[in-house]
Amino acid sequence: MSPAISTATAPPMTPMAPDEKAFCKAMGARIAEFRKGHGMTQVQLAELMGVAQQTYASWEVGRSRVPVAMLPRLARALAVTTADLIGEEAAPSRRGPSPRLLQQVERIQHLPKAQQRFIMQMIDTALQANITADAAE
Repeated sequence: MSPAISTATAPPMTPMAPDEKAFCKAMGARIAEFRKGHGMTQVQLAELMGVAQQTYASWEVGRSRVPVAMLPRLARALAVTTADLIGEEAAPSRRGPSPRLLQQVERIQHLPKAQQRFIMQMIDTALQANITADAAE
């Protein structure tokens, strides 16, 4: 059962500043891309969102703002995050190699190939010994 489509007239919106208009157009383009990626029509997504197709279409072209309260619902419908919708880059993860290890790898890259191979053999031997020790326990 799909939610009822809102036919109520929204209060007039204040005009958008040029930078806000550009943001809304870019977000609308991302929304359209996500929708098309799911093989959905505007009508289908509008019904899922509980809005008229014309309202939804105005979001996609950036003619009107997507209500903030609709962003989580829209993100769920498109199986993306709200950050994906608004085009926010994900913060870099704190996981991964330590800065010291990255510096060491950088230094190894500048060594002659023969020394690089020797270091790689030492690393492989140490890792294999660790795997063997873990398996024996």
